[in-house]
Amino acid sequence: MNLDTVPRDRLPALLRAMPKAELHIHIEGSLEPELIFALAERNGVALPYPGVEALRAAYAFTDLQSFLDIYYAGASVLLKAQDFEDMAMAYFHRAKADNVVHAELFFDPQTHTARGVPFETVISGLARACRRAQDELGVSSALILCFLRHLSEEEAFATLEEALPYLGQFIGVGLDSSERGHPPEKFARVFARCRELGLHLVAHAGEEGPPAYVWSALDVLKVERIDHGVRSVEDPALMQRLAQERVPLTVCPLSNVKLCVFETMREHNLVELLDAGLVATVNSDDPAYFGGYMNQNFVEAFEALPQLTARHAHQLAANSFEASFADEAQKQRWREALDKVFA
Repeated sequence: MNLDTVPRDRLPALLRAMPKAELHIHIEGSLEPELIFALAERNGVALPYPGVEALRAAYAFTDLQSFLDIYYAGASVLLKAQDFEDMAMAYFHRAKADNVVHAELFFDPQTHTARGVPFETVISGLARACRRAQDELGVSSALILCFLRHLSEEEAFATLEEALPYLGQFIGVGLDSSERGHPPEKFARVFARCRELGLHLVAHAGEEGPPAYVWSALDVLKVERIDHGVRSVEDPALMQRLAQERVPLTVCPLSNVKLCVFETMREHNLVELLDAGLVATVNSDDPAYFGGYMNQNFVEAFEALPQLTARHAHQLAANSFEASFADEAQKQRWREALDKVFA
Protein backbone atom coordinates (compact mmCIF):
# COMPACT_ATOMS: atom_id res chain seq x y z
CA MET A 1 0.00 0.00 0.00
CA ASN A 2 1.03 3.62 -0.51
CA LEU A 3 1.67 4.75 3.05
CA ASP A 4 1.11 8.40 2.18
CA THR A 5 -2.38 7.93 0.80
CA VAL A 6 -3.99 5.52 3.29
CA PRO A 7 -7.38 7.04 4.24
CA ARG A 8 -7.55 8.30 7.81
CA ASP A 9 -10.51 6.05 8.61
CA ARG A 10 -8.27 3.03 7.94
CA LEU A 11 -5.56 4.14 10.37
CA PRO A 12 -7.11 2.85 13.64
CA ALA A 13 -7.33 -0.70 12.27
CA LEU A 14 -3.73 -0.52 11.03
CA LEU A 15 -2.50 0.82 14.35
CA ARG A 16 -4.20 -2.01 16.23
CA ALA A 17 -3.04 -4.73 13.82
CA MET A 18 0.63 -3.79 13.49
CA PRO A 19 3.16 -5.65 15.68
CA LYS A 20 4.95 -3.35 18.11
CA ALA A 21 7.31 -3.33 21.09
CA GLU A 22 6.58 -1.54 24.35
CA LEU A 23 9.67 -0.06 25.98
CA HIS A 24 8.23 2.23 28.66
CA ILE A 25 5.83 0.36 30.92
CA HIS A 26 6.01 0.52 34.72
CA ILE A 27 4.56 -2.82 35.67
CA GLU A 28 3.24 -1.43 38.97
CA GLY A 29 1.45 1.19 36.86
CA SER A 30 -0.53 -1.53 35.08
CA LEU A 31 -2.26 -2.47 38.34
CA GLU A 32 -5.97 -1.91 37.63
CA PRO A 33 -8.34 -0.97 40.49
CA GLU A 34 -10.15 -4.31 40.20
CA LEU A 35 -6.92 -6.24 40.74
CA ILE A 36 -5.83 -3.86 43.52
CA PHE A 37 -9.00 -4.70 45.45
CA ALA A 38 -8.72 -8.43 44.68
CA LEU A 39 -5.15 -8.52 46.00
CA ALA A 40 -6.08 -6.35 48.99
CA GLU A 41 -8.75 -8.88 49.92
CA ARG A 42 -6.42 -11.84 49.35
CA ASN A 43 -3.70 -10.27 51.51
CA GLY A 44 -5.87 -8.60 54.15
CA VAL A 45 -4.76 -5.07 53.21
CA ALA A 46 -7.08 -2.20 54.13
CA LEU A 47 -7.38 0.46 51.40
CA PRO A 48 -8.39 4.11 52.00
CA TYR A 49 -11.11 3.83 49.32
CA PRO A 50 -14.54 2.19 49.70
CA GLY A 51 -14.46 0.50 46.30
CA VAL A 52 -13.20 0.29 42.74
CA GLU A 53 -15.11 3.32 41.45
CA ALA A 54 -13.94 5.54 44.32
CA LEU A 55 -10.35 4.57 43.59
CA ARG A 56 -10.74 5.19 39.87
CA ALA A 57 -12.31 8.58 40.60
CA ALA A 58 -9.14 9.52 42.49
CA TYR A 59 -7.15 9.24 39.24
CA ALA A 60 -7.32 12.99 38.59
CA PHE A 61 -3.71 14.14 38.60
CA THR A 62 -2.36 17.67 38.40
CA ASP A 63 1.29 16.69 38.05
CA LEU A 64 3.73 13.83 38.41
CA GLN A 65 3.82 13.97 42.21
CA SER A 66 0.04 13.77 42.66
CA PHE A 67 0.12 10.63 40.52
CA LEU A 68 3.03 9.11 42.43
CA ASP A 69 1.19 9.50 45.75
CA ILE A 70 -1.67 7.27 44.63
CA TYR A 71 0.66 4.97 42.67
CA TYR A 72 2.55 4.05 45.84
CA ALA A 73 -0.71 3.52 47.73
CA GLY A 74 -1.87 1.07 45.06
CA ALA A 75 1.40 -0.86 45.25
CA SER A 76 0.79 -1.57 48.95
CA VAL A 77 -1.29 -4.65 48.05
CA LEU A 78 1.71 -6.40 46.46
CA LEU A 79 3.15 -8.67 49.13
CA LYS A 80 3.83 -12.14 47.68
CA ALA A 81 5.54 -13.44 44.54
CA GLN A 82 2.13 -14.59 43.28
CA ASP A 83 0.86 -10.99 43.47
CA PHE A 84 3.67 -9.76 41.22
CA GLU A 85 3.11 -12.64 38.83
CA ASP A 86 -0.64 -11.98 38.65
CA MET A 87 -0.07 -8.27 38.04
CA ALA A 88 2.43 -8.89 35.24
CA MET A 89 0.29 -11.58 33.60
CA ALA A 90 -2.70 -9.22 33.55
CA TYR A 91 -0.50 -6.74 31.68
CA PHE A 92 0.82 -9.38 29.26
CA HIS A 93 -2.72 -10.42 28.29
CA ARG A 94 -3.54 -6.79 27.47
CA ALA A 95 -0.26 -6.44 25.58
CA LYS A 96 -1.02 -9.54 23.52
CA ALA A 97 -4.46 -8.13 22.65
CA ASP A 98 -2.74 -4.96 21.39
CA ASN A 99 -0.29 -6.94 19.21
CA VAL A 100 2.67 -6.11 21.43
CA VAL A 101 5.24 -8.75 20.51
CA HIS A 102 7.94 -7.60 22.94
CA ALA A 103 7.85 -5.66 26.20
CA GLU A 104 10.64 -4.33 28.40
CA LEU A 105 9.12 -3.87 31.83
CA PHE A 106 10.28 -1.37 34.43
CA PHE A 107 9.93 -2.44 38.05
CA ASP A 108 10.56 -0.44 41.24
CA PRO A 109 12.03 -2.73 43.93
CA GLN A 110 12.48 0.12 46.42
CA THR A 111 8.71 0.67 46.44
CA HIS A 112 8.40 -2.84 47.83
CA THR A 113 11.53 -3.43 49.89
CA ALA A 114 10.66 -0.25 51.85
CA ARG A 115 7.49 -2.10 52.91
CA GLY A 116 9.42 -5.17 53.99
CA VAL A 117 8.84 -7.18 50.80
CA PRO A 118 12.11 -8.98 49.93
CA PHE A 119 13.75 -8.26 46.58
CA GLU A 120 13.61 -11.99 45.80
CA THR A 121 9.81 -11.95 46.13
CA VAL A 122 9.51 -9.13 43.60
CA ILE A 123 11.90 -10.51 40.98
CA SER A 124 10.77 -14.13 41.23
CA GLY A 125 7.12 -13.26 40.63
CA LEU A 126 7.92 -10.98 37.70
CA ALA A 127 10.41 -13.39 36.14
CA ARG A 128 7.86 -16.22 36.37
CA ALA A 129 5.33 -14.06 34.52
CA CYS A 130 7.88 -13.25 31.81
CA ARG A 131 8.48 -16.95 31.20
CA ARG A 132 4.74 -17.64 31.09
CA ALA A 133 4.16 -14.74 28.67
CA GLN A 134 6.61 -16.32 26.22
CA ASP A 135 5.28 -19.86 26.66
CA GLU A 136 1.55 -19.12 26.79
CA LEU A 137 1.18 -15.93 24.72
CA GLY A 138 4.25 -15.76 22.50
CA VAL A 139 5.15 -12.35 23.92
CA SER A 140 8.87 -11.89 24.60
CA SER A 141 9.93 -9.64 27.46
CA ALA A 142 12.72 -8.43 29.70
CA LEU A 143 12.93 -6.66 33.07
CA ILE A 144 14.60 -3.31 33.81
CA LEU A 145 15.23 -2.40 37.45
CA CYS A 146 14.50 1.27 38.17
CA PHE A 147 16.03 3.35 40.95
CA LEU A 148 13.72 5.88 42.60
CA ARG A 149 15.34 9.26 42.01
CA HIS A 150 13.69 10.99 45.00
CA LEU A 151 15.74 8.64 47.22
CA SER A 152 19.50 8.85 47.71
CA GLU A 153 22.23 7.30 45.59
CA GLU A 154 23.30 5.33 48.68
CA GLU A 155 19.85 3.71 48.72
CA ALA A 156 20.21 2.94 45.01
CA PHE A 157 23.54 1.23 45.73
CA ALA A 158 21.87 -0.80 48.49
CA THR A 159 19.18 -1.92 46.04
CA LEU A 160 21.82 -2.86 43.48
CA GLU A 161 23.58 -4.95 46.13
CA GLU A 162 20.32 -6.81 46.82
CA ALA A 163 19.88 -7.36 43.09
CA LEU A 164 23.34 -8.82 42.38
CA PRO A 165 22.35 -12.47 43.01
CA TYR A 166 19.61 -12.04 40.38
CA LEU A 167 21.64 -10.36 37.60
CA GLY A 168 20.56 -13.03 35.14
CA GLN A 169 16.89 -12.09 35.58
CA PHE A 170 16.99 -8.43 34.48
CA ILE A 171 18.78 -6.75 31.58
CA GLY A 172 19.24 -3.16 32.67
CA VAL A 173 18.60 -0.31 35.07
CA GLY A 174 16.58 2.86 34.77
CA LEU A 175 15.80 5.99 36.74
CA ASP A 176 12.22 7.04 37.53
CA SER A 177 9.95 8.82 40.06
CA SER A 178 9.97 12.58 40.75
CA GLU A 179 12.12 14.27 38.12
CA ARG A 180 12.15 17.90 39.26
CA GLY A 181 14.98 18.61 41.68
CA HIS A 182 16.62 15.23 41.11
CA PRO A 183 18.99 15.57 38.14
CA PRO A 184 20.52 12.47 36.56
CA GLU A 185 24.02 13.29 37.82
CA LYS A 186 22.79 12.53 41.35
CA PHE A 187 23.15 8.86 40.31
CA ALA A 188 26.42 9.04 38.37
CA ARG A 189 28.34 6.52 40.51
CA VAL A 190 25.67 3.84 40.68
CA PHE A 191 25.09 4.02 36.91
CA ALA A 192 28.84 3.73 36.34
CA ARG A 193 28.81 0.57 38.47
CA CYS A 194 25.86 -0.85 36.53
CA ARG A 195 27.72 -0.16 33.28
CA GLU A 196 30.68 -2.15 34.63
CA LEU A 197 28.27 -5.00 35.32
CA GLY A 198 27.25 -5.02 31.66
CA LEU A 199 23.70 -3.82 32.25
CA HIS A 200 21.77 -1.70 29.75
CA LEU A 201 21.20 1.88 30.93
CA VAL A 202 18.11 4.06 30.46
CA ALA A 203 16.71 7.05 32.37
CA HIS A 204 13.63 9.24 32.57
CA ALA A 205 14.60 12.75 31.47
CA GLY A 206 12.97 15.73 29.81
CA GLU A 207 9.39 15.01 30.88
CA GLU A 208 8.94 17.60 33.62
CA GLY A 209 12.67 18.23 33.88
CA PRO A 210 14.49 20.52 31.40
CA PRO A 211 16.54 19.53 28.33
CA ALA A 212 19.64 19.84 30.55
CA TYR A 213 18.52 16.62 32.26
CA VAL A 214 18.60 14.83 28.90
CA TRP A 215 22.17 16.06 28.29
CA SER A 216 23.14 14.81 31.77
CA ALA A 217 21.51 11.43 31.21
CA LEU A 218 23.52 11.05 28.00
CA ASP A 219 26.87 12.49 29.11
CA VAL A 220 27.01 11.62 32.82
CA LEU A 221 24.93 8.44 33.08
CA LYS A 222 25.77 7.37 29.50
CA VAL A 223 22.29 5.96 28.89
CA GLU A 224 21.30 4.19 25.68
CA ARG A 225 17.68 5.38 25.68
CA ILE A 226 15.84 8.42 27.01
CA ASP A 227 12.49 7.75 28.65
CA HIS A 228 10.01 10.53 27.73
CA GLY A 229 12.40 13.22 26.44
CA VAL A 230 9.59 15.37 24.98
CA ARG A 231 11.14 18.61 26.26
CA SER A 232 14.18 17.98 24.07
CA VAL A 233 12.45 20.09 21.39
CA GLU A 234 13.34 23.18 23.45
CA ASP A 235 17.04 22.66 22.58
CA PRO A 236 17.88 22.48 18.83
CA ALA A 237 21.42 21.23 19.50
CA LEU A 238 20.04 18.41 21.64
CA MET A 239 17.52 17.47 18.95
CA GLN A 240 20.31 17.31 16.38
CA ARG A 241 22.39 15.08 18.63
CA LEU A 242 19.50 12.71 19.40
CA ALA A 243 18.80 12.34 15.68
CA GLN A 244 22.44 11.88 14.64
CA GLU A 245 23.25 9.36 17.39
CA ARG A 246 19.93 7.50 16.97
CA VAL A 247 19.18 7.78 20.68
CA PRO A 248 15.63 6.45 21.14
CA LEU A 249 12.93 8.34 23.04
CA THR A 250 10.21 6.30 24.73
CA VAL A 251 7.32 8.74 24.42
CA CYS A 252 4.07 8.22 26.37
CA PRO A 253 1.28 10.34 24.83
CA LEU A 254 -1.65 9.65 27.18
CA SER A 255 0.62 9.96 30.20
CA ASN A 256 1.93 13.32 28.98
CA VAL A 257 -1.61 14.68 28.75
CA LYS A 258 -2.81 13.11 32.01
CA LEU A 259 0.15 14.63 33.89
CA CYS A 260 -0.31 18.02 32.22
CA VAL A 261 2.98 17.99 30.29
CA PHE A 262 0.68 18.94 27.38
CA GLU A 263 -2.73 20.45 27.97
CA THR A 264 -4.35 18.38 25.21
CA MET A 265 -3.23 15.65 22.82
CA ARG A 266 -3.53 18.15 19.95
CA GLU A 267 -0.55 20.01 21.47
CA HIS A 268 1.68 16.93 21.69
CA ASN A 269 5.01 17.18 19.84
CA LEU A 270 5.20 13.57 18.59
CA VAL A 271 5.04 14.76 14.95
CA GLU A 272 7.85 17.24 15.55
CA LEU A 273 10.04 14.50 17.07
CA LEU A 274 9.45 12.14 14.14
CA ASP A 275 9.89 14.79 11.48
CA ALA A 276 13.21 15.77 13.06
CA GLY A 277 14.43 12.23 12.45
CA LEU A 278 14.40 11.05 16.07
CA VAL A 279 13.87 7.41 17.00
CA ALA A 280 10.64 8.21 18.84
CA THR A 281 8.40 5.39 20.05
CA VAL A 282 4.90 5.21 21.56
CA ASN A 283 4.36 3.57 24.95
CA SER A 284 1.77 3.44 27.73
CA ASP A 285 3.87 4.31 30.84
CA ASP A 286 1.35 3.61 33.67
CA PRO A 287 -1.70 2.51 31.66
CA ALA A 288 -4.02 1.69 34.57
CA TYR A 289 -3.70 5.28 35.75
CA PHE A 290 -3.40 7.17 32.46
CA GLY A 291 -6.37 5.86 30.52
CA GLY A 292 -5.02 3.35 28.06
CA TYR A 293 -2.63 0.63 26.97
CA MET A 294 -0.58 0.62 23.76
CA ASN A 295 -3.30 0.72 21.10
CA GLN A 296 -5.23 3.40 22.97
CA ASN A 297 -2.10 5.58 22.97
CA PHE A 298 -1.63 5.08 19.24
CA VAL A 299 -5.27 5.63 18.30
CA GLU A 300 -5.75 8.76 20.43
CA ALA A 301 -2.49 10.32 19.25
CA PHE A 302 -3.35 9.71 15.59
CA GLU A 303 -6.90 11.02 16.07
CA ALA A 304 -5.66 14.24 17.65
CA LEU A 305 -2.73 14.85 15.30
CA PRO A 306 -3.95 14.92 11.67
CA GLN A 307 -0.37 15.23 10.37
CA LEU A 308 0.28 11.62 11.39
CA THR A 309 -0.04 9.16 8.49
CA ALA A 310 0.34 5.44 7.89
CA ARG A 311 4.01 6.15 7.14
CA HIS A 312 4.40 7.55 10.67
CA ALA A 313 2.62 4.49 12.08
CA HIS A 314 5.04 2.15 10.31
CA GLN A 315 7.97 4.29 11.45
CA LEU A 316 6.86 4.25 15.10
CA ALA A 317 6.55 0.46 15.12
CA ALA A 318 9.89 0.04 13.33
CA ASN A 319 11.46 2.47 15.81
CA SER A 320 10.19 0.38 18.71
CA PHE A 321 12.02 -2.67 17.38
CA GLU A 322 15.20 -0.70 16.68
CA ALA A 323 15.11 0.83 20.17
CA SER A 324 14.57 -2.48 21.96
CA PHE A 325 17.37 -4.49 23.57
CA ALA A 326 16.38 -7.64 21.66
CA ASP A 327 18.90 -9.35 19.39
CA GLU A 328 19.19 -8.33 15.75
CA ALA A 329 17.77 -11.58 14.35
CA GLN A 330 14.60 -11.16 16.42
CA LYS A 331 14.28 -7.51 15.38
CA GLN A 332 14.45 -8.55 11.73
CA ARG A 333 11.64 -11.09 12.19
CA TRP A 334 9.46 -8.38 13.76
CA ARG A 335 10.25 -5.94 10.95
CA GLU A 336 9.21 -8.54 8.38
CA ALA A 337 5.93 -9.13 10.21
CA LEU A 338 5.37 -5.36 10.33
CA ASP A 339 5.97 -4.98 6.60
CA LYS A 340 3.35 -7.67 5.88
CA VAL A 341 0.68 -5.64 7.71
CA PHE A 342 1.50 -2.62 5.56
CA ALA A 343 1.92 -4.53 2.28
